[in-house]
Amino acid sequence: MKEKVEQALNRVRPSLQADGGDVELVDVDETTGIVKVKLTGSCGSCPFALMTLKQGIEQTLKEAVPEVKEVQSVN
Repeated sequence: MKEKVEQALNRVRPSLQADGGDVELVDVDETTGIVKVKLTGSCGSCPFALMTLKQGIEQTLKEAVPEVKEVQSVN
């Protein structure tokens, strides 16, 4: 599952990097379906970070990896 999540994140990365940010995979809990990521660069301090996390990253991961139930941001 972790490899599938990483592949899905690679599809999101170019958009984030175009704005000076990125996303780093921190943890994948296969039991609960919770993925923890860290937004870095300008994404880490952006006021739209939560929207990016939920509507961009989480949506993409859920479509690519149905086992993903939620994406959480860690600092």
